[in-house]
Amino acid sequence: MTPELFLSGFDALGMFVFGLSGGLMAVRQKFDLLGVILIAFLPAIGGGTLRDILLDQTVFWLTQPEILWIPTLAGILAFIAPHRLSRIRSLKWIDAGGLALFAVVGASKPYTLGYGPGICILMGAMTATAGGLIRDVVCNETPLLLRKDIYATAAIIGAGVFVAARSFGWGEFAALSLGASICFIVRALSLHFGWNLPIPKEDSVK
Repeated sequence: MTPELFLSGFDALGMFVFGLSGGLMAVRQKFDLLGVILIAFLPAIGGGTLRDILLDQTVFWLTQPEILWIPTLAGILAFIAPHRLSRIRSLKWIDAGGLALFAVVGASKPYTLGYGPGICILMGAMTATAGGLIRDVVCNETPLLLRKDIYATAAIIGAGVFVAARSFGWGEFAALSLGASICFIVRALSLHFGWNLPIPKEDSVK
């Protein structure tokens, strides 16, 4: 199996799980079927679209329009089976999976194009979080990116691990797997133990 196929698999899986997260949030907001599908698109393609624009690359779904079926199907699944998915506290855990996958996929593209580590990590974090930010704003939710939760930090760590692994000569699939695993573990541990980044003390903002 070629590295390109591995990367495509990671990208497709990330789109699907992020599409589910968007679809489930839209269901909780009581959107209709079209609204659920549209919201599923935001986290699924939003971050990657912004990444490609900034990298001056053709937006990925313009050359592969068939992949737009992935968030469409994810939105439909969220619409018809929200209760079954919610039994596993799906939104947070599905979102964590999408975050992990997109962090490394987003870092892989600029790495392949020859950009430095800082840009690769930035693009990885942006790919993983920008679409979710748009989803939260549209759904009138406080964006996960702006909360004290360890969210974007996990994406930065995962993208950094991917870049470091590639720099040390690891293959694409191994580096993708390691970076995504570390990102997911950091996010999962923060959810389980309630880890947060520090916020200003009340006295400091008076």
